[in-house]
Amino acid sequence: MKEIALHIQDIAENSIRAGATQLRIHIVEDTERDVLSVHIADNGCGMDEMMLKKALDPFFTTKNVRRVGMGLSLFRQAALRADGSFSIESAPGKGTSLTAEFRHSHFDRQPLGDMAGAIVVLLMSDPELDIDYRHRIDEDEFVFDTKVIRSTLEDVTISEPAVLQFIRELISDRQNLE
Repeated sequence: MKEIALHIQDIAENSIRAGATQLRIHIVEDTERDVLSVHIADNGCGMDEMMLKKALDPFFTTKNVRRVGMGLSLFRQAALRADGSFSIESAPGKGTSLTAEFRHSHFDRQPLGDMAGAIVVLLMSDPELDIDYRHRIDEDEFVFDTKVIRSTLEDVTISEPAVLQFIRELISDRQNLE
């Protein structure tokens, strides 16, 4: 994967398959500390200790379609390659939480990429998913919350093409200002 947004989308799709109804994606760019941090948390079924250890193995997957589960291991490697770190916590019935940190200015740090596209794809795959997406750059923070969007929609669903286009433009416009 060439963009951090694609890693986020892949991990979030795993969350949906694990029964998550809520997803938190928080990105922090701290230029003074030279850190880009990505935190993803869900309320899915979670993993026990044994499954958690296997989850970082690129040759382990719970999917029937592929025989490899590269998502977490690739994201971890991307963070480590950019002088960063990676941690993951999970417990059955409590969901999963992970944090990947990158040295912001590192030559090998992947670009953030198309977060608007990633969020829209997630909403298309599960229109009922609650997403709390936050992106902070130093002191400036952008917040997108599907609960807020849904409260203003009344009888229109979030999966309507016009709503998805609005969401894409809202997040894209914000991302393009950065």
